[in-house]
Amino acid sequence: MKYLIAGLGNIGTEYADTRHNIGFIIADALANDLKGEFKTERLAAVSRVKYRGRTLVIIKPSTYMNLSGKAVKYWLEKEKIALNNLLVVLDDIALEKGVLRMKKKGGDAGHNGLTDIIEKLGTNEFPRLRFGIGNDFARGYQVDYVLGRWSPDEVKLLIPRVEKAVEMIKSFVTLGIDRTMNLYNNK
Repeated sequence: MKYLIAGLGNIGTEYADTRHNIGFIIADALANDLKGEFKTERLAAVSRVKYRGRTLVIIKPSTYMNLSGKAVKYWLEKEKIALNNLLVVLDDIALEKGVLRMKKKGGDAGHNGLTDIIEKLGTNEFPRLRFGIGNDFARGYQVDYVLGRWSPDEVKLLIPRVEKAVEMIKSFVTLGIDRTMNLYNNK
């Protein structure tokens, strides 16, 4: 069994450790947990790891957030991975900070990276893991907020929640999405 785990974010030091890059942060944590290393390949940094007899292809697209679909589509096709074995990991301002929610399918909820993936794949029927970043911003300042760095207090909350996200991904590839959602959503 082969899985594509796509952590969304933006490349470049100016975006490192920003709320919008939580997908990259979780991808790094997953690869680190499974002793993987990222190598720059076509359209993404890629880490191939094994976990309980499964192959995980973890990608951090180098296409920037708003063009994430190009990398996701390319790697699905290149690795011949079924759509239901794709897991997109992304930030979500509609969820409180640190809340984790796995879904089988859904809309883009105004997330440009997800919009592009849905457009490039021609479907919204693929699993995703949303990581709540909250919405503590004044009207008109959403971009500044999502591209802002985590505060020291947020980082304290972030570390155990990133570890929980890694657990959820490992559960997704071993137990499947339904059991994972039952075990972890709303917890």
